[in-house]
Amino acid sequence: MYIRRLLSVLFPARCAVCDDVIGPDELLCAKCAAKIRPIRGDTCFKCGKLLTDSDRLYCYDCSRKIHYFDRGFAVFEYGDIKRSLYRFKYSGRAEYAAFYAFAADRSVGRELRTLDLDAIIPIPIHRKRMIKRGYNQAYELAKELSARIGVPVRDEIVIRRSNTVPLKKLSEKERKNNLKKAFIIAPNDVKLKKILLVDDIYTTGSTMDAVSKLLKVAGVKEVYFLAVAIGAGL
Repeated sequence: MYIRRLLSVLFPARCAVCDDVIGPDELLCAKCAAKIRPIRGDTCFKCGKLLTDSDRLYCYDCSRKIHYFDRGFAVFEYGDIKRSLYRFKYSGRAEYAAFYAFAADRSVGRELRTLDLDAIIPIPIHRKRMIKRGYNQAYELAKELSARIGVPVRDEIVIRRSNTVPLKKLSEKERKNNLKKAFIIAPNDVKLKKILLVDDIYTTGSTMDAVSKLLKVAGVKEVYFLAVAIGAGL
């Protein structure tokens, strides 16, 4: 008990949205808990983006191109939580994953459980980025989500073999070219049929498509994804 109290003083818990100091058993401060809300409303049946037209089933992006994943789920709109995700990814706030998984479970946990998933696979990062950051944010999220929905994490199956240029700097066409041969599937004897890919952000879907295509070629029947945040739909 004494050690725990000492650690809470030296390394206080932080709100996963604004980063203010909070109690050791809290995930958000009271102010952020009152205002942060998951996506609500009609969403794209393919990628999960919020739709502005309730008569449509798919967003503009998904209506004009083929995706290799079967369906995607997202928790927040990117603009609502982008500062939080930046700290999560680049400023050592790996503990934010606990809140993201909690929010995901409350928002889409029921749907995820009905999929009868075999494994959760975090989108991998290259070892050079792993050394620089100290962790893979997608893996941290996958661990927390696994504990909540009871699906094992398999982070050894997909390997990132090239340290690609950050996708946010590229156009959609450049993203696709950048990701060609960026990932490989490690040899394994376990036959997985239903997979959930996990990452922090979904924008054009280039990364999810690249990994989904490889998994399906390897024999996976259904590939879904969960992203903490997603861009706006049309």
